Amino acid sequence: MSSKLRSSLGTFFSLDLFKKKKTEEQEAVKSPQQPKNVQSEEEHAKELALLLDLSTYDDLSSFQIDRTLTKRVPYSFVKKHFVLPVAEGPEGVTVVTSDPLNIDAIEELRYLLGGNIITAFVPKQAIMAAIHEYYHGDDAATEILENMQGNEEEENAIGALQVYDLLDDSQELPSVVRLLNYIISEAIQQNASDIHFEPKETGLSVRYRIDGVLQTKLSPSQELTAQLLTRLKVMAKLDIAEKRLPQDGRIKMRMGGKEVDFRVSTLPVVTGERIVLRILDKGNIVLGLDKIGFPTPLLAEFRRQIGFSEGIILVTGPTGSGKTTTLYSALTELKDDHTNIMTIEDPVEYRLKGISQMGVHPKIGLTFAAGLRHILRQDPDVIMVGEIRDKETAEIAIQAALTGHLVLSTLHTNDAPSAIARLVDMGIEPYLISSCCIGIMAQRLVRKICPLCKTSYTPTASERDTLKEIEANKLYKGAGCSSCLGSGYQGRHGVYELMPITNAVRKQILHSPEATQIQNVACAEGMMTLRSHSQSLALQGITTMEEVWRVTRAEETSSTVS
Repeated sequence: MSSKLRSSLGTFFSLDLFKKKKTEEQEAVKSPQQPKNVQSEEEHAKELALLLDLSTYDDLSSFQIDRTLTKRVPYSFVKKHFVLPVAEGPEGVTVVTSDPLNIDAIEELRYLLGGNIITAFVPKQAIMAAIHEYYHGDDAATEILENMQGNEEEENAIGALQVYDLLDDSQELPSVVRLLNYIISEAIQQNASDIHFEPKETGLSVRYRIDGVLQTKLSPSQELTAQLLTRLKVMAKLDIAEKRLPQDGRIKMRMGGKEVDFRVSTLPVVTGERIVLRILDKGNIVLGLDKIGFPTPLLAEFRRQIGFSEGIILVTGPTGSGKTTTLYSALTELKDDHTNIMTIEDPVEYRLKGISQMGVHPKIGLTFAAGLRHILRQDPDVIMVGEIRDKETAEIAIQAALTGHLVLSTLHTNDAPSAIARLVDMGIEPYLISSCCIGIMAQRLVRKICPLCKTSYTPTASERDTLKEIEANKLYKGAGCSSCLGSGYQGRHGVYELMPITNAVRKQILHSPEATQIQNVACAEGMMTLRSHSQSLALQGITTMEEVWRVTRAEETSSTVS
């Protein structure tokens, strides 16, 4: 610690100002009539830093943080003391702290870094965010793989340890545990939705699903495969001895200041046991009908539909197309003190405040149908059914819609008109569907062009042919950069097709529930198809024609077959 800081501290404490002021404020907090000018802890720390003649900053934007310095100080130390070395110069190493009186930590850093320490004040939240960012290098997992040695004592310790913080890379942890922590934390930082651990004959393939597309990240050796997979099963509280049957579990972890849930699925394959982690990061979920990419006319129509007091609204699309997010957004908008909203899901992915949510448990007989029957006895106003999978669930959902409840649910179909045909195939009478159905929405997610490497180009002949009568002199794509990891894409945008059940559509359902005929009637009534919406996004420069083809290929195929 610098002599200047020691001198300032001596002067400050000799005046006994700090102790006196702190005692007065503590008494004020205890008093029923608390003064309005009592300072927050952060304000008090900043004032103290100024009295000690320390430089103060609101964030770390003024520094180019030197990663070589952060590598010399353990994560467990900076996390405990909220200190971070940020720069090194001729006068010494600049260290930011949220507590100017943390003398012991500053003194210990002087020994760790081997030189003079220049102390500056930065609020705790800014330091925590920087710790989160800089204590996870891109090459960290590779370094662990290269440095790992076959240590039997270490391998035996894997099953007994529990990891609570993904960024904890202290040397007390076995290398395999630290490697797994890096894999999972890297996936979270890259906004992956799933992590695939796939055993191969030559080792383990680790892939992340980012923006809906799988990307290979690591290939640990055959010797590490069993250790990594066993560690995952221990964390998910699964039976590590059972390798012949599929298993499901959950893991809860902490990364920096936030908690992240994982859904774990194991599956026996010929090369071993395959494990997939679904990342349920509450920080990444965006709820709100006006935040998920609805076109303005469609948003107004969907809000009109969820305003009904009874009837059924269906959202269709493949797995991972954002159906649950759309339904959660609708429920969030409907939620108030006068409405009883209940859900039955498989599983409950995100917990919504003020809404009663129930997960299915088929092993004990709590299926969608059984749960829905019991929900109806709870006097609900709005019911969300995670998915209609069979005739029994469909019949109960439609009966609920006919008896004064608003029901929201999902189906797995390619487009909105196909949902009618699917319900008829399940055994539901067309007149029941036409009587209770308010609207059906199909949706997909397209990858957005990375804004940092976005470029324009002249459309090709095949792209002009796809656009047909739409004139387009310019389209867009991503060239690939470090921000988007060379993919040219960053983030995703919703593509929607909303089919209101108008009188004309009802007549067609009663006459013939064939999907193509229903689509023709709905389009004549003004419905925008998935292909039309995705093409408009391509013309606006939000996505590429390649993505348009990828997400609407099924729609084109179905229309061709008909």
